[in-house]
Amino acid sequence: MFIEFNSQNRKAGWVEVICGSMFSGKTEELIRRLRRAIIANQKVEIFKPDLDKRYSDTEVVSHNQNAIPSTPVTSSQQILLLTTEVDVVGIDEAQFFDSGITEVVLELANRGIRVVVAGLDMDYTGTPFGPMPDLLAAAEFITKVHAICQQCGSLANYSHRITNQSSQVLVGEKDSYEPRCRSCFYEGESR
Repeated sequence: MFIEFNSQNRKAGWVEVICGSMFSGKTEELIRRLRRAIIANQKVEIFKPDLDKRYSDTEVVSHNQNAIPSTPVTSSQQILLLTTEVDVVGIDEAQFFDSGITEVVLELANRGIRVVVAGLDMDYTGTPFGPMPDLLAAAEFITKVHAICQQCGSLANYSHRITNQSSQVLVGEKDSYEPRCRSCFYEGESR
């Protein structure tokens, strides 16, 4: 479990990345951390890519229906434009952002802001997803969360697509994906 870093230097910013497969609790953990910051009377801004409208146009919502208000944006640069006098920035579904998201996150951290990012580390083929490898490399703190394999009940690290669509980006839910462990993921790919 991640315990928030308590810096004596109030100007120090840092980057936290929460990653894992579909249904692993990434957004749930993001919301938990941001709510704790709000309870601590910190000013929090939350962003998500505007293409993610699964549960809400203007909220970050977990699969368990926990929600927190957010601002949908079309590009990572908008986050810089919309972030002023803030202590904490939360970013959900980071894998869907353009490659500039890493520079934006580093700029915010360099300004003394705590940045909490959540996203899929791998796409449905098991390949590193979008800007996530760069965000993971830049982070001071990384939390990898796991789902439960829908085939065998082991810890799941992969997002297996159960539809025939082959584009890398398919915003979906349980009708499109299921979590799988390494063995079941690769067995399913060979069938």
